[in-house]
Amino acid sequence: MGTIAVASEDDLIAAVCAARGDGRKLEIVGAGTKRRYGRPLDTSDVLDLSGLSGISSYEPEELVLTARAGTPLAEIEAALAGKQQRLGFDPADWGPLFGVPANAGTIAGALATDTSGSARIRYGAARDHLIGFRAVNGFGEAYKGGGRVVKNVTGFDLPKLMCGAMGTLGALSEVTLRLVPRAPQSVTFAVKDIVPELGLTLLRRIWATALEPTGLAYIPACASDGFADLGDIGAGAALIRIDGAREALREKRAALRAMLHGEDAIDGEDGDVLFAQIGAGAAFAGRPVDIWRIAVPPSESVATAHALAGTQWYADWAGGLFWLELSDSDQGAATRLRHIAARANGAATLLRASAATRTAIPVFPPEPQARAALTRAVKAAFDPQGLFNPGRMYEGV
Repeated sequence: MGTIAVASEDDLIAAVCAARGDGRKLEIVGAGTKRRYGRPLDTSDVLDLSGLSGISSYEPEELVLTARAGTPLAEIEAALAGKQQRLGFDPADWGPLFGVPANAGTIAGALATDTSGSARIRYGAARDHLIGFRAVNGFGEAYKGGGRVVKNVTGFDLPKLMCGAMGTLGALSEVTLRLVPRAPQSVTFAVKDIVPELGLTLLRRIWATALEPTGLAYIPACASDGFADLGDIGAGAALIRIDGAREALREKRAALRAMLHGEDAIDGEDGDVLFAQIGAGAAFAGRPVDIWRIAVPPSESVATAHALAGTQWYADWAGGLFWLELSDSDQGAATRLRHIAARANGAATLLRASAATRTAIPVFPPEPQARAALTRAVKAAFDPQGLFNPGRMYEGV
């Protein structure tokens, strides 16, 4: 397998045209932090986009940033911090889950895999923040979708299609994101010794208030060892993060303390670190286990927690996302988890497992026949020869 490194969109076009002419398949790679996410690939070459790096434009007053696809997230976040701004979808660092050093991921990788972190509960997912992009399709043509303003969509919303597509529809060359202001201060409250039913119900209750929390997670006793800074949590801990300017945060703290009857507060910086660990699946990073994620409506979180009894899990997004580990995934375990998710009108995804397991078990929820036909049609429209990451999401697509 060879590596084709590109440093410009023209290079990218040439590489895709050459692969198209030779009938070669391409694995799209940036920093390579999530190469073991998705089905294993059988490709001819690696298309290395890490040379497509750098912030193209940044307009803090407009809350808009454009960067090339291979730009490290750390570089973008450092630039935004200097202007008290942030990426609203709070990209989580999954690198350590796959044995890669922390803080190595790229912006296109975060968008392609939809690594939305804990603040998604407040600001939305990656698809809500990608407002424009440039890419090269399977015909070797450069094209753009969206633009530089939020309300610019008059036809098909291509940016939303690219988020979470795992690089199967084409190679991104540049992305434009809307930003959100970074709050000057934050505080995290920990309600300890609370059982899952009460803890998850409390999170949903707080989510429904005007407090605008930026983190709502529940850590049961069985997963507490993965978060050493929590200390003794008894039966479990509900974590609530709020932020704002000094006076606004003071009022929020008072309202939240009244709801919680005065629970423990964690220093803002420590709370941010804790929620970064929650979004990154840090509790399972160093363990030789398979990792699953189950997304459900938060209203179904208590029933889902009951159904997951006997497994090690924790919940983010006010109970809308469950992380869990299995010592070994097989068809029976996968069927059970997907049945639990389906009963809650949700979806179960295998985030990390061996190549053999990811070949034998569908990584993403199997699609109904009509939707599968649509998926194949979209793939054919963007990449008719199946050049890009073939089969990474679904076999034969």
